Amino acid sequence: MTRLLVSVRSALEAETALRGGAGLIDVKEPERGSLGRASQDTIAAVARVVAGRCPVSAALGELRDEPAIPDEPSLTYLKWGLADCLDDWQLRLADAMRRATPRRAVAVAYADWRRARVPRPEEVCSFGIENACGAFLIDTWRKDGSTLLDWLSLEAIAPLRDRCRDAGLPLVLAGSLGVAEIEALLPLHPDWIAVRGAACRGSRRDAALDEDQVRHLAALLSASRLTGQVAPVHGTHF
Repeated sequence: MTRLLVSVRSALEAETALRGGAGLIDVKEPERGSLGRASQDTIAAVARVVAGRCPVSAALGELRDEPAIPDEPSLTYLKWGLADCLDDWQLRLADAMRRATPRRAVAVAYADWRRARVPRPEEVCSFGIENACGAFLIDTWRKDGSTLLDWLSLEAIAPLRDRCRDAGLPLVLAGSLGVAEIEALLPLHPDWIAVRGAACRGSRRDAALDEDQVRHLAALLSASRLTGQVAPVHGTHF
């Protein structure tokens, strides 16, 4: 079952996302990058509004910035990017996990890993499995109009999906995904599809969240569960 993760930048947007059918609320500040960290007050306000109706995650920036762990015990997942941490990313991430507890920490891979100076997604996936992380996220680092599928083919993602499934590690797919990209990815049956821009007015990640857009995306994922799509292994390349 693939569920919808919606990134929000305020408590008001969290309510909008919940009404639209989001299954996980992610707190972030899109003006600060792919995993831009929201203020502590915003994180706390979103957690209060959600009030246990669904899981809540928080983006905490890049590990190189050494962000503190937010004082919000109700957060289900915490995630950091690995940009410019190529030489010592495992030590940094392991330290963050110890402070956050492993089951709350998300192992984050960037599909555009070369330009972000981060390890390959396969390496981050291995780390997530070996260290019993809470989830494995594949995102894009630079938000420049390119999408996840401009950097990784379905054939490249499918083995990562299989490894996560065998290990019981939830897989989250993100990266400026629109409806076309989501439809292409759904046959892989990730645990979560994560969106920001696609759920906003004008499909702009810095615009306000749009309830109808969220509802449309939630319905798209719901319809895919009814069709029972089978993941392709060969023949499609982006």
